[in-house]
Amino acid sequence: MTEPAKPDVAATPAPVKKHARDGKSSATIYDIAKVAGVNPSTVSRALSKPGRVSAKTQKLIEDAAAELHYQVNPFARALPTGRTSTFGLIVADITNPTFFDIIRGAGATATARDYTLVLADSAESAVTELTTARRMMATVDGLILASPRMDDDDIRALARDKPVVVINREVDGVPCVVPDVNKGISEAVRSLAANGHKKVAYVAGPSQSWMSTQRWDGVRSACEWSRLEAVRLESSKPTVDGGRQSAREVLASGATAVLTYNDLLAIGLMQELQAAGLMVPDQISIVGFDDIFGADFTTPPLTTVRSPLGECGSGAATILLDHLAGTGGETPETLRVETELVLRGSSGRLIAAK
Repeated sequence: MTEPAKPDVAATPAPVKKHARDGKSSATIYDIAKVAGVNPSTVSRALSKPGRVSAKTQKLIEDAAAELHYQVNPFARALPTGRTSTFGLIVADITNPTFFDIIRGAGATATARDYTLVLADSAESAVTELTTARRMMATVDGLILASPRMDDDDIRALARDKPVVVINREVDGVPCVVPDVNKGISEAVRSLAANGHKKVAYVAGPSQSWMSTQRWDGVRSACEWSRLEAVRLESSKPTVDGGRQSAREVLASGATAVLTYNDLLAIGLMQELQAAGLMVPDQISIVGFDDIFGADFTTPPLTTVRSPLGECGSGAATILLDHLAGTGGETPETLRVETELVLRGSSGRLIAAK
């Protein structure tokens, strides 16, 4: 006669009681099994693949797990699957508000797809960035690089190991999310031309920034179309302090309008010029880039070319997770998002010569 199958739950399961733990180690499936009165293998099935045990047993195990503050170890889960349900995001400068919405957009997509975002900062260093990326690759399923400073070859080498998506940069053979600067810059330059400006200065970003070069090319092309003179000026760093330090060179250039690589440079430049007695925008117009949080807190509020940064973050995360799920395309794609001019008080009609 065939023996009946053993039930998942013991005949008289132990009630879920308060179990004080010393905090030195985490609860395990064996602890949960003891509290719930079931076998450890039943706990494993219930937690890893819900639906393989009865609803009553599932509830009993979930209550026990909650009572013991059980946390799933993603690295233990990764052993049979090779997946940790995490992906990395490395930003060029975590103190720069430009990256806030990128992080938020990528994080929201991660949460919606049951992934965890792991964040790191390269501090504008290509060496630090590459070292960090290699370390993260050992523990994440894929990687997003926001405004990377490392060489294209290094990025492609990383992408051969695990899926990689790049933001604010185009790299052959790697999926990218890139703001199309042409529309926003063209709108900005046409506005400056209509307000009587004849010479425009562009304050550049880091020399290793691909996006800074794209923005300069856009400024130069738009100025040529509008018959304005364009001059490129270098900055020491893409920060408020870097903007202050560029003020003397801006004045020496003779430009009556300035477009900067980012909003931080624009804010620092405006502060320094105002401290020197110049009137913004009557004597000089200033236009930033990105429309970061706080761009409208200045006096006057900053005119800027808005990049849809949140969309960049969520778009990059979607491409990466689709690839990991096997639903992405085989050919690396470049997702282009549109920029637009946001007119505020820092740009306007030229009234008095400097």
